[in-house]
This record gives sequence, structure tokens and C-alpha cells, in this order.
Amino acid sequence: MTRPFEVGVVVRDLEPMERFYCDLLGCRAVHRSRVPESVGGPAGLGGELVVVWLQVPSGGCVKLLLPSSPAASAHEALPLVGCTGLSYLTFHLDDLDPVVAALAAAGARPLSEPVVVLARGRRVSFWSDPEGNAVELVDARGEDSGPGRSN
Repeated sequence: MTRPFEVGVVVRDLEPMERFYCDLLGCRAVHRSRVPESVGGPAGLGGELVVVWLQVPSGGCVKLLLPSSPAASAHEALPLVGCTGLSYLTFHLDDLDPVVAALAAAGARPLSEPVVVLARGRRVSFWSDPEGNAVELVDARGEDSGPGRSN
């Protein structure tokens, strides 16, 4: 491999998704491009689309893909391992508490109760982003820091 890993997320509404991943998870928009049908069609992307590359602070990239034709909603399976295929994106944070505190106001919803779980010295929290994609937040603090937490 010559570059860090990238993942593509097909979206219905680009601006709120860009705000979610940048404002809450610390990504930074580094490039925006329109892919014409003449490229997107033959490449297997289904036609014309807009792509926004979001640099993840620790490396890698989340690409938000907005097709010119509305995309169908992904099947939302709970538990997350209830179907095969890609299930969620993981973001490692210094402290997930401030992010967890802001997620609901940004249109996200928790996928578990308690919202934060202590597991093997790490705190993990699974959320659905504003369009239903699962996101895992992890920090290595390994302490039970408040209400809604579990060991």
C-alpha cells in the first residue's frame, strides 16, 4: 500500500454529513471534486457524483459520495454483526465524552444502552450518524466517568 486507508460513504445530504464528520469527529475537508458520468458510470459508481475527501487526524480518509440520483437507504441491522459486509467506522479519540455529549444534537443516535461501555481497558460507544451509518468511538482512558456508563 502506498497511502493510508480510505473509506467511501454514500450520502443523501452532503453538508450535514460533512459537518458531522468534521465538527464532531475532527476530520478536515481537504478536497472536493465532481466526478462526471463519463468517469463514474464506467468506474461502477453509477454515474455523476460529488466527492468530498475528509482527512482523519490520525491518517486515512473518509470520502463522502453524493450521487446525482438519490441513493437507496442502507439496510440498518442491529446488532451490527447481524448482516455481512462493512458494518461501521471506528474513530479513536483522546476523550470520547465531549463527542458523545454533542452527538445527539448533531442528529446522531446511540446504538446501545448504556451509551458508553468499558471493555478491556477501553471505553467504546456506538452511534448512528445522521444518515444511519454506524460509527464506533473508542478511547483508552478505561474509566467509568459518568451516568449512562457500564463496565
